Amino acid sequence: MFDVLGDLDWIGILVGFLAFTLLGGAWFAGLFPAAYNRSLGRDPKAKPDPTPLFFAGPPLTCLVITITTAILMAALKIETYGDGLLLGGLVGAGYLTANTVNIAINPNFPRPLLYAAISGGYNILGSLIVSALLVAL
Repeated sequence: MFDVLGDLDWIGILVGFLAFTLLGGAWFAGLFPAAYNRSLGRDPKAKPDPTPLFFAGPPLTCLVITITTAILMAALKIETYGDGLLLGGLVGAGYLTANTVNIAINPNFPRPLLYAAISGGYNILGSLIVSALLVAL
């Protein structure tokens, strides 16, 4: 069932990965930077430290998520937008967002529900976009 690596569309994976990564930049730096900072207990105008991990970490995780989604789609033989979006929603809400909420509810997050809403929304939308692109390409 999971002998599908040869069936993966690497162009689709590349496009999905780029879209997910760009969405993250737009989401956290453009749309919700102040709210995201508040969720972490920071000044709303705080800027992140420009470390190598800050720049490399999110794209690497987007790549892993995109490849994993492509493997699941190939193994499950998902070829329609409806099925792709269903999988994207399940992965986005059922794995990515649920795990985000679980991480956020520890005592180190001053506003865990705000953090979960911002990060969870990004994960659900990103997963839907990746799945739609993988079906399209």
